[in-house]
Amino acid sequence: MNRIVLASMAALLSATAFAAPVTYILDPTHTYPSFEADHMGGLSVWRGKFTSNAGKVVYDKAAQSGSIDVTVDMSSVDFGMPKLNEHAKSAEIFDAAKFPTATFSGKFTKFTGAAPAEAQGTLTLHGVTKPLTLTINSFLCKQNPMSKKEVCGADASATFNRSDFGVNFGDKYGFKQEVKLQIQVEGSPAG
Repeated sequence: MNRIVLASMAALLSATAFAAPVTYILDPTHTYPSFEADHMGGLSVWRGKFTSNAGKVVYDKAAQSGSIDVTVDMSSVDFGMPKLNEHAKSAEIFDAAKFPTATFSGKFTKFTGAAPAEAQGTLTLHGVTKPLTLTINSFLCKQNPMSKKEVCGADASATFNRSDFGVNFGDKYGFKQEVKLQIQVEGSPAG
């Protein structure tokens, strides 16, 4: 009888170990928050990205839960045009000297099967914190064929009004204030 109880406990503990949340550290060389913003009230769309970031994702596939914490270096903004990059960093737009980082912190709130499909949280930008929902368009974990280690990747998107965060440059010239985020991200288990 004791053997059955011990075997059952061992099986339960083994199953619990496989169901534990895993922390993934984001790979900054494969993670690029990018964005689209209006120029001159529909004249054109400017696209940029941030090239320096750090963060982690905690993912529990079995429990369908998890969280995201990302920090973006605002001085790493890159439109592909140095003069515009400098203007974006200035006090007139991001004020990167005063507000050097933007952060997103949230929890997975919807799943499609075992894959997260949505994360609700808060975006802190330009010293202002507001709710933001990320739609996770794709999410996949698999072994990287080159490193032979597990990696998870996702494509996420969101839309927000930049003037809600005090970043309203161009509003007097008719610039639309809506910003579309497109975020590609990859991470590997910590440790």
